Amino acid sequence: MLALLQRSAWSVVILLGVTLLTFVIAFVVPSDPARTVAGPKADPETVANIRRELGMDQPVIVQYARYLGRLARGDFGRSYLTHQGVLQAIAERLGATAYLALVSLLLSATVGIAVGCLTALRQGSKLDLAVLTASLVALSFPTFWIGLLLLYVFAYRLRLLPLGGFGLVHVVLPACALSLGQAAYYARIVHTNLGTVLGLDYVRTARAKGLGPLRVYGKHALRNALIPVVTLLGLDFAGLMSGVVITETIFNWPGLGRLAVEAVFNQDIPMIMGTVLFSAVLVVGANVVVDLLYLVIDPRMRHLRS
Repeated sequence: MLALLQRSAWSVVILLGVTLLTFVIAFVVPSDPARTVAGPKADPETVANIRRELGMDQPVIVQYARYLGRLARGDFGRSYLTHQGVLQAIAERLGATAYLALVSLLLSATVGIAVGCLTALRQGSKLDLAVLTASLVALSFPTFWIGLLLLYVFAYRLRLLPLGGFGLVHVVLPACALSLGQAAYYARIVHTNLGTVLGLDYVRTARAKGLGPLRVYGKHALRNALIPVVTLLGLDFAGLMSGVVITETIFNWPGLGRLAVEAVFNQDIPMIMGTVLFSAVLVVGANVVVDLLYLVIDPRMRHLRS
C-alpha cells in the first residue's frame, strides 16, 4: 500500500512536469495562435482583441497558473478554432484509437508469444534461425515505411483493402503496420526468457517428477517468462492509446494521433495541452497497472514490496 501511495505521488509530480514542459514549449515556438484564429488578412486590432479574449496578453506564468486552476476543476479548456471542449474532442476520438490499439496489440501479442514459444522449444534449429533473421528484419523497418508499403501493395496495386478510413475492413492495414515490429519484438523477448527459464532447476525438477509438457511449459515455465512481456504490453497499449500519430495520419484514421497533428498545425494550444496531458496520464496509469499485475503474476514480488 505504501509503495502504491508513493507511486501515486510521483505520478502527480510527473504529470505536473509534463504540463509545465508542454506549456513552455507551446509559448517558446515563434508563432501567434491569435493570428491563426483571426486569419491571415485580419487587421492588428482584431488580432489584439482575440489575444486579449484568449488571455494571451498576460505573462506566461499567469497563464500557466490559470491553466492549472482550470485543470483542478476538471476543465481542459476549449479549442481556439472550433470552440469545442478539449475533453469532448478527445472523447470523440478515443473510441477509434482504442479500437486500433486493441486490435494491433492483440494481433502482435498473439503472434509474438506463439512464435517466441515455438522457437524457444526448438533453439538452434533452422526454424529458430529463420525466425530470428525475420524478426531482426522486421524490427529494422520503421512503422511509417511499413504502412506506406502495405498501402501501395494491398490498397493501390491489388485493391484488396481501402486506402484509409474507419471501420472493420479499414483497421486491417494500420493494425498490421503497427503489429509487425511489435510482434517481432515480443517473439524475441519470449524466446530469450523462455529459453532461459527452461534451463532452470525447478523446470528440470518438474520434468523429473513426470509432469506433462503442458504443465511444465505452460504453468511453470511460460508464466515466469511472460513477466517482462506484461510490462511491454502495458506500456505499448498506453502508447497506442495516446494516438499513433504517423500511422493514423497515413491511414486517415480518425483517432487521437490525428487530433494532435491537427492541433499542432493549427497552433491550437488548449488542444495540444489536452492531448499531451491525456497521453501522459495513460502512460503513468499503465505503469501503475503493470506494477499491480506483477503482484498477480509473480508472487515473489509481494514479499519484495512488503
